[in-house]
Amino acid sequence: MYHEDTIAAISTPPGEGGIGIVRVSGPDVPELAAQLIRLSGSGGLQSHRFSYGTLVDPATGDVVDEVMAVLMRAPRSYTREDLLEIQCHGGYLLVQRVLETVLRQGVRLAEPGEFTKRAFLNGRIDLVQAEAVIDLIRGKSDAALALAQHQREGLLSGKLEEIRSRLAFARALVEAHIDFPEDDIDSASMKQIRVAVASALTDVSLLLDGFSAGRVLREGVSVLIAGKPNVGKSSLLNTLLREKRAIVTAIPGTTRDLIEEIVNIKGLPVRLVDTAGIRETSDPVEWEGVRLARERLATADLVLFLLDGSRDWDEDDELIRGELTGRPCIVLRNKADLPQASSCTVTMDTLADLRISTRTGEGVDELLNAIHRIFIGGEAIDSREYVALSRVRHRDALQECCSRLEQFLQNVDSGGELELLAIDLRDALSSLGKVTGETTTDEVLDLIFSSFCIGK
Repeated sequence: MYHEDTIAAISTPPGEGGIGIVRVSGPDVPELAAQLIRLSGSGGLQSHRFSYGTLVDPATGDVVDEVMAVLMRAPRSYTREDLLEIQCHGGYLLVQRVLETVLRQGVRLAEPGEFTKRAFLNGRIDLVQAEAVIDLIRGKSDAALALAQHQREGLLSGKLEEIRSRLAFARALVEAHIDFPEDDIDSASMKQIRVAVASALTDVSLLLDGFSAGRVLREGVSVLIAGKPNVGKSSLLNTLLREKRAIVTAIPGTTRDLIEEIVNIKGLPVRLVDTAGIRETSDPVEWEGVRLARERLATADLVLFLLDGSRDWDEDDELIRGELTGRPCIVLRNKADLPQASSCTVTMDTLADLRISTRTGEGVDELLNAIHRIFIGGEAIDSREYVALSRVRHRDALQECCSRLEQFLQNVDSGGELELLAIDLRDALSSLGKVTGETTTDEVLDLIFSSFCIGK
């Protein structure tokens, strides 16, 4: 078990609300609860039972607030330590006073993510499950929440444990023959080892194959709407959001700044970015908007190159086409409900070329399907069963593992020494352990948990 000092923090968001929660964890919790909580009835706090009473400042005897309190005795708590949660009225100042009263009793303010870090260090969860906690908090779609929930429940950890068990079995056989060199390793044992490692490599490769889809579900993607002025960029944004978010007028250059909103496309979180129309301009305000649009073109995951299909291709369209060289792009010919210009042709590599009308909605479903297909592959995701890698840290560690397993199989096929084979398996297991936290350095742990909010 991991034991340190007693920590406390506010676990509810800042601001006014119906309820505020202060969480306390550590060895001093039982004594602290007895000092701070004055119950309305007889007896003290019972583990895992809510009790009504008042929070009292021991130094003055003053009542801070009426509260509901629950004591959770170790190891049946979030941190596997003695833990107290105090529920008070949700005023900003009042919750702060409750926290300050607790801290004055010699309790330390928790660092970001320290409650979850203690849960990890105490063995309640592994590192994958700990990271899933913050993904649950930040999830932007049902599919992203389902993926995080599965990781929190241990589905990904279970798959990694299956792989680890096979590799540990293979390593044990190899090292047994190293320890007893008089017993030559027979072909049947070597075949058994090779099969175990090859199957583990297959499963690691499958997890790596699913990384791209898992990452975009967790992080979302940035889709930028680009085009010359007055082609319908803001109208497209409003259509995709199903609300009037951007001002639409017949005056070219209405949009001067970036407008960003999140839209959920079949479980895929998409950050839509509406930009100023790109063109040469002497207006300093419009020029700044054009500069921002060009800057964001370089970082967008996908660009929607919007054309006015009822107008001929011109030098402004050509200017934007040049800006999009080498960028992932969908060409959209807007105003499909109007007579189409015969010279509106595009000579560039595109992921799709679609006709749409922001006025009638024609082609919008095809656009949404195209965006989903580009990032997810067009396959529907069963959120009840979907398990995938979703973090770059996971991917990098499994790529290391994959490389060592491939090296192991090459050494087996070339008749390599058993000591080399044992090193390959040891390194592969170490890389696998970086994902679940078994071999993760303290520096990496500190970096991971520093991204959490205080109180979680």
